[in-house]
Amino acid sequence: STFLQRAFDQVLHDVCLQNLPVVFALDRAGVVGNDGPTHHGVFDLSYLRLMPNITIMAPKDENELQHMMKTALNHAGPVALRYPRGNGYGLPLDQELHVLPHGQAEVLHTGDTAALLAVGSMVYPCLEAAQILAEQGIHVMVVNMRFIKPLDRALLLHCAEKFSLLVTVEENAIAGGFGCGVQELLADAGCNKTRVVRIGYPDTYIEQGEQDELKQRYGLTAAAIAERVRAITGGEGA
Repeated sequence: STFLQRAFDQVLHDVCLQNLPVVFALDRAGVVGNDGPTHHGVFDLSYLRLMPNITIMAPKDENELQHMMKTALNHAGPVALRYPRGNGYGLPLDQELHVLPHGQAEVLHTGDTAALLAVGSMVYPCLEAAQILAEQGIHVMVVNMRFIKPLDRALLLHCAEKFSLLVTVEENAIAGGFGCGVQELLADAGCNKTRVVRIGYPDTYIEQGEQDELKQRYGLTAAAIAERVRAITGGEGA
């Protein structure tokens, strides 16, 4: 992720402008641990999202990753597929691969208080946060967005109509990231009654540290996500 920054112009002009079927497999998306500020991949969603023609995907686990790779290889245009450093969850892998519907998210948990819109490595923490909140009487929807570009417009507009609070959760800088894309989509659609709270990394360079340590420090753990939602909703279920 971090080293693709050096090829920004080539991606923009040599690939996206010509709409070429190139797949960028972005390893080490998110914080990477002791390699430090130069290696944290927390800007790729921001610098890729502005490029015309590109599709951006992030899998929730290793099984979905292989389906996304097949989707990318079958797509007639540029694709960025970002995934974090580290091991998978040890899930069984499907033997038959399938192409995902382009730009379609996946609802993993239903609720009536708010919606957690999660990207990639933040999906399972959001599912865990939903369990914590449910024990407090707060029931939230959890969405595996899968596609950062294009966004699932129909689902997001449905969520904006159903909920007064949407929480975007990404292992990327907040500035220009996935959450900004959701805000832009809702603003363009005239949805001005829904609050969007963005959880991600702040507008600074992230220091050296272990992955879990940094996620805890910046509020990207299940407990921190749950507490953020609880505080906003006043600790009451709908």
